[in-house]
Amino acid sequence: MIDARDVTAVVVTYNRLPLLRRCLAALQAQTVQGLRVLVVDNASADGTAEYLKTLAMPGLVCRILTENLGGAGGFAYGMQAAAELGCKAVWLMDDDTFPEPQALEALLAADAALDGAYGWLSSRALAPDGSDQPMNLQRKTMYRDIDGFDGTEIPAVMASFVSLFLRMDTVRQLGLPIAEFFIWSDDWEYTRRISRCKPCRVIPASRVVHAMQNPGVVNIARDVPERWGRYRYFYRNDVVLYRREGAAGWLWLLAKDAWHTVQVLRDSRGRRAERIGIIWKGFAAGVKFHPQTPYLP
Repeated sequence: MIDARDVTAVVVTYNRLPLLRRCLAALQAQTVQGLRVLVVDNASADGTAEYLKTLAMPGLVCRILTENLGGAGGFAYGMQAAAELGCKAVWLMDDDTFPEPQALEALLAADAALDGAYGWLSSRALAPDGSDQPMNLQRKTMYRDIDGFDGTEIPAVMASFVSLFLRMDTVRQLGLPIAEFFIWSDDWEYTRRISRCKPCRVIPASRVVHAMQNPGVVNIARDVPERWGRYRYFYRNDVVLYRREGAAGWLWLLAKDAWHTVQVLRDSRGRRAERIGIIWKGFAAGVKFHPQTPYLP
């Protein structure tokens, strides 16, 4: 049986010190005691490293990186570092994730009830106003979100890294997130890789607030212009994720990217050719992108 002393929370942060402070405070306020917290600072330039060096928090371990590895690289690095610390389970989250006090207690209770016979457990992610965060809705199939949060355990095949709990035995068996993804779809790919082999569950009693700065679905036709450039990762990485599903996956990719193209054409904010180029150049890059699955040494 796993208890809080066996768990390492892996928090990846980049230039969001005010949010990180709230995340760490929420982790300290958990109803179960003994949790270790490993913060991976992705070479922040906002004083995060200096703050962490002066923070007197029991169980806190800091890893200050010299370059930004992105969310994917940060979680891969953090999970390997957690394994080296000797934990039995990891609890993954971004720096803008604020777990409610009983979030970890509910995950540990589910772990005990399932006797470890699962791939991962995922929390219910809420927006600050209490509604469900659309970007963090888990999938019951590759193409459809779960129907809701009624019940104690809900089967799912994909989830985000916003409060994901898994045992280190699963990490050793099925590997780490793909660091080359940098951002986007790394969590979908990783959780789908696991759900192919093991049953996975959403635990509605475990709740977190995800204070996203740009809430909503990932779509270059809807997002703010400051973020358009990074979408090359999204459209590339999605090819790796969905081509593993065979013909249905390829059809989904083509339909999604075509629909996003239509939405860009309808968007009045301009730079349409640039955005359409990002979509289809990303798709083409994904066809040629064949990253290897990394494993713990």
